[in-house]
Amino acid sequence: MQEIVIRLSIVVVIGAVVVLLVWLGRRFVEAQRRKALAATPWSLLVGAGNMLEADHSLIRILAFKSPDCHQCRELQEPALQRVLEARRDTVTIVNVDATSEHELVQTYRVLTVPSTVILDTKGQARAINYGFADTQRLLEQIDEVLVTNG
Repeated sequence: MQEIVIRLSIVVVIGAVVVLLVWLGRRFVEAQRRKALAATPWSLLVGAGNMLEADHSLIRILAFKSPDCHQCRELQEPALQRVLEARRDTVTIVNVDATSEHELVQTYRVLTVPSTVILDTKGQARAINYGFADTQRLLEQIDEVLVTNG
């Protein structure tokens, strides 16, 4: 009987540790997301102003990727292409190499690739997706920005 109680106690402790780690991980990601959403608008970042002058899209999506990212090529790029097809007149995709654009990676607290950042007309981050974001999610985020920018 005592052996069962010990085993059960171990399982409960392990379960509690796992729940605590997941909770802490989620809090960390949300804290990073809040900081990224409050970041300096992209248009004010060094070197970004020139890219904005030639582009009059309502919304820009920064697509963070790396040369060796399989998910970026196989999943995120096709999803972004579908977004472009659906919202051609309002969206521009800006591909960002996360291995070389350290300032942007730091500014938007990119934790993994692929990551996408939805920017409004002023260059302010309005949504951030860490990891793969499917077409439907991106379209919903774009529509939300369009409605609030009215």
